[in-house]
Amino acid sequence: MKLEILLAFGFSLFVDSKPLSNIGGRKFNKLLLISFDGFRWNYDQDVDTPNLDKLVQEGVKAKYITPPMITMTSPSHFTTITGRWIEDHGVVHNMMFNSTTLLKLSHKATLKRSEWWDNGALPLWITAQNQGLKTASYFYPGGGVSYAGQSVNRSLVETFGHADDNETEWREKIDTVMGWYTKDDFDFVTLYYGEPDNVGHRVGPETPQRKKIIEQIDRTIGYLTESIQKNNLTDHLNVIITSDHGMTTIKKSPEVEEIKLSNYINFKNLSHFELLDYGGFGMLRPRKGKEQEVFDALKHAHPNLTVYKKEDIPEHFHIAKNSRIQDLVLIGDLGFNLNSRYIFYVNKGDHSFSNQEMDMKVIFRAFGPDFKKNVLAEPFDSVSIYPLMCKLLGVKPAPNNGSLSDTEVMLVNDIGGNAGRMQMSISLFATTILILAVI
Repeated sequence: MKLEILLAFGFSLFVDSKPLSNIGGRKFNKLLLISFDGFRWNYDQDVDTPNLDKLVQEGVKAKYITPPMITMTSPSHFTTITGRWIEDHGVVHNMMFNSTTLLKLSHKATLKRSEWWDNGALPLWITAQNQGLKTASYFYPGGGVSYAGQSVNRSLVETFGHADDNETEWREKIDTVMGWYTKDDFDFVTLYYGEPDNVGHRVGPETPQRKKIIEQIDRTIGYLTESIQKNNLTDHLNVIITSDHGMTTIKKSPEVEEIKLSNYINFKNLSHFELLDYGGFGMLRPRKGKEQEVFDALKHAHPNLTVYKKEDIPEHFHIAKNSRIQDLVLIGDLGFNLNSRYIFYVNKGDHSFSNQEMDMKVIFRAFGPDFKKNVLAEPFDSVSIYPLMCKLLGVKPAPNNGSLSDTEVMLVNDIGGNAGRMQMSISLFATTILILAVI
């Protein structure tokens, strides 16, 4: 009789204490981070987005989040995955460059160049792997290189000429990622989509084409939630959806006087190296001994241009302390692109303007078993996504500049609690054996 009681009681304990996920006894759920490049914070407010709207009820929405000061794809994505400011992680531009050799490489050419990304700040993939987790990256910037000799367990890197707007492929990506979780038991995956950035550049943010791509994104979110249910991951997978920067309409002549720096300086005589013609953020290294002359020529050159000497860059930009930042930093007012010698810029929309501009702010949505429901969170800096992800994964964070206090309000109180209850139940089961043995 005692054995029957013992077995029945023990069975009830284990049924009640089912672990959160089948990830090798770990007590934390899996995590998926999705980035939609160039998804401005309010892009869903003038479009019918039933699936994104549903996520607001079933999870968390932040009013908006603020990307780092250099509102470009590579710097911003790397801030999210490292939790470090740009001056700390060193990815200061989309282009890989060397101001001594005059090397310049395009964004996609950098995606397999470890020397551009590996500057001492470990991304979450590597930190998580060092603590026993399996991680993967699907097109996420920085996921295809090695860090101190370590590579992401599995990575796919976007190639030149890749079509970013193929809806069928978008769904295939989700199918692949679901397989990584269910068949290969990955714990943390980052997934990147190149839209709505491309549409925003090509035709501008305030266009029917942009609204159409947001509708496509919304359908993809619907497909994602269906796939999570289909793969029995609803109770085991947390999802964060965010972006790297916003988008604004570029101001063009004759409506405005565009910024053309060759009107004010002679590049041949005064410039050693420059990164310009790339939106509203630029850098310039004058020839030796010409620094003050160039600064004086540019500081009042155009009413919509601000120029900083490196030593005078405001501290809250969090960019000045990195050696890759050049002698002069140039910032255009919202919508004013920085043209160097000629105005040949064809983009209708762009980013890389100050992160304090509302057009540069981005979305944040999150849902899953560890997130509260129907929560509207206050704005926060994207650097704080990192400690949130560490908390969700049970990872001890590497040094970072984020703050968990920015996001704690989003979370349920017992992350990892079910697994903890399972451990307690095992102890309780052992105690029961002793008690029944004495009876």
